[in-house]
Amino acid sequence: MDRMFTRVATFIALAAGQPLSFIIAFAVILAWAVTGPMFGWSDTWQLIVNTGTTIVTFLMVFLIQNSQNRDAAAMQAKLDELLRAMGKARSQFIGIEHLTDRQIEQIRAALERDAEKSEATGKRKKGRAKSAGDTVDRLLDRF
Repeated sequence: MDRMFTRVATFIALAAGQPLSFIIAFAVILAWAVTGPMFGWSDTWQLIVNTGTTIVTFLMVFLIQNSQNRDAAAMQAKLDELLRAMGKARSQFIGIEHLTDRQIEQIRAALERDAEKSEATGKRKKGRAKSAGDTVDRLLDRF
């Protein structure tokens, strides 16, 4: 069931992201709007588009969430592999995405404090920027 859902969700997500899908959706809405006078702008005429768009939106929310979950999991697996493969990287960071928001914030704050201490004591590597701001400034200077 998971594989079939993944295949269908991936196919629909890819199809929905294409320019032709937008053109078709726009054409459907345009056709609906043009038929308004023929149906006297009736409640039924309005209900048709409201129901259709609600159903599509409802289903797309689940497909988008599924795609984002798979993308995030794949990205985490890749980052975990980089942490595992790097000699000086701390493998304790593997899997921290499973912690609570508060725990992750504590880790982030501790890392920032550690970086500030290293900067203050001059323990940064030769040629490295002093801060993220310096790095951004150097990057912007290139352009």
